[in-house]
Amino acid sequence: MTAHYELGVDFAALDAIDMHVHLEVDECGHKAMPEDLFDASAAYFKSEDRTPSIDSIAQLYREQKMAAVVFTVDARTALGHEPNSIEDLVEGCARNNDVLIPFGSVDPRRGKQAIEDARYQAETLGVRGFKFHPSLQGFDPSDESFYPLWETLQELRLPCIFHTGQNGMGAGLPGGRGIKLRYSNPLLLDDVAADFPHLVIIMAHPSVPWQDEANSIATHKANVYIDLSGWSPKYFPASLVKMGNNVLSRKLLFGTDFPLITPQKWLGAFADLELRDEVRPGILKGNALRVLGVEG
Repeated sequence: MTAHYELGVDFAALDAIDMHVHLEVDECGHKAMPEDLFDASAAYFKSEDRTPSIDSIAQLYREQKMAAVVFTVDARTALGHEPNSIEDLVEGCARNNDVLIPFGSVDPRRGKQAIEDARYQAETLGVRGFKFHPSLQGFDPSDESFYPLWETLQELRLPCIFHTGQNGMGAGLPGGRGIKLRYSNPLLLDDVAADFPHLVIIMAHPSVPWQDEANSIATHKANVYIDLSGWSPKYFPASLVKMGNNVLSRKLLFGTDFPLITPQKWLGAFADLELRDEVRPGILKGNALRVLGVEG
């Protein structure tokens, strides 16, 4: 029987919500990406364990008094590689629903099938949002051929995380393994945010080399947020930190990119960031409650 996720998190008891955690292997040992991409990203991030199990992820966040949004990426068309099982991911989150929140992922290049997959994941499996990686999936999110998918996700009222900026996937490989960075320019998401004003869009990561563009979009569009994953806070662009202290204080979200960066390491560097004390709780938890639709 297919598991259906029901939210069981006591948000009042949490210190933080990590909005960006990857599950990259399923119960059968099948990985989210081909082996060369795993090896390249592990070297890029200097990570040790790239494929922790869903239960070990849950235990880590339980011990840290945090919840975690967990997802994979369906890039089967671009990579010629089936993703790890979304059903396994949701089932693992369901049995750890005190700390884990599943997001789905569909391959936009599958057209009508992507829309059917999105509805299945939302309505049957109970995912609470979706993750996209335009560079890895090989698509331009502003291309109107993908608009029926965004229309569906807007109708479902579920937030969507889009990778933006620099890419650890394929880093150091010849031609970056064919992965094109321009698909992760946040300006492509400005079109989507404008045309789908009720679709909550989270631009994942500091969007280097397009940080000013990301800052501008998040300031201008009420439905756009920035998660701070994938970078140690000590390397955050100065403009992001400066605006995080004022106009973007309600738009920034804690995220690690675990297992590539651990929450302990991220939070250690975050403590040294030049942010006003009153801004920190919103970044760590308050803003995420609003994005996830569970505020209050």
